[in-house]
Amino acid sequence: MTGILLIQLGTPDAPTAAALKPYLRQFLSDPRVIENQGWKWKFILNVLILRSRPAASAEKYARVWDAVTGSPLMHYTVRQTELLKAQFPNNPVRFGMIVGNPPLRRTIEEMVASGVDKIISLPMFPQYSATSFASATDALFTALKTLRRVPAVRVVPPYYDRPGYLDALEAVVRDDLAKLPWEPEHFVVSFHGIPQKYSQAGDPYATHVVRTTQALVKRMGWPRSKWTQTYQSRFGRSEWLKPYTDDVLANLAKRGVKRVYVPLPGFTSDCLETIDEIGNESREVFEHAGGEHLKAGTCLNDHPKWIEGMARIVRDEGMGWL
Repeated sequence: MTGILLIQLGTPDAPTAAALKPYLRQFLSDPRVIENQGWKWKFILNVLILRSRPAASAEKYARVWDAVTGSPLMHYTVRQTELLKAQFPNNPVRFGMIVGNPPLRRTIEEMVASGVDKIISLPMFPQYSATSFASATDALFTALKTLRRVPAVRVVPPYYDRPGYLDALEAVVRDDLAKLPWEPEHFVVSFHGIPQKYSQAGDPYATHVVRTTQALVKRMGWPRSKWTQTYQSRFGRSEWLKPYTDDVLANLAKRGVKRVYVPLPGFTSDCLETIDEIGNESREVFEHAGGEHLKAGTCLNDHPKWIEGMARIVRDEGMGWL
């Protein structure tokens, strides 16, 4: 029996400092996320970061936590799993988290115990980066190392230029723009950043980002003067991929641009980085510099085109297994 496995980063169990501390410890202990984890980093993490950051992060998570559905990333991951299951009624469709709950290892163990002997795994990261996509495959194969009966596995490769993904991305952006009561003067296409040294060491993430951006702006018909591709979510003091989203937004506002729309193609589910970082913090940066309206783009979430796109990608990779 073939099972389908979605792999997502993860989310804390609650918007509290107590829940954020183990979540951040696990996330920042991943050598794919923070490379060269020697004694110095362990000291910084345990003595500095984990003493102050959980409370600060909890305040941010509280701003995006829904009273009914809880974590937006968890909510939409559950929805994506349920809706994809409807596309494959004869196959188990499950999800697991790299960080937090449900742990990827537990999900895989339960799938194998139920009779799954083939797994098609879909990392929920369209563009490859060692910090995300490789972290997902590390968690996957580490989990498999503990099993007596190891299933055959196919990992869906990065799908940054696949029609199923791009069709959904275009549909979501067009839906967003159709609902706006104003017309954007500029489009800031924002992706999660990574340290420059990771890219210089051979990570192809920036190339994948450019390919996705080029495909999106071509489909949307945006002239070159009307869009800028940027990177957000910088962490630490090292140089990350540029230009930084907030710097671009501030400069646009200072030039007299009043209305901006920010599509977020790198995120398959709304989360802290999309709802709060762009929708609140970056909007404040833009408005403080003189801008008037900023709309953070909606992520792919449970849009019918994305469910259709995921199913298309899985069927392509699952040929002979589905």
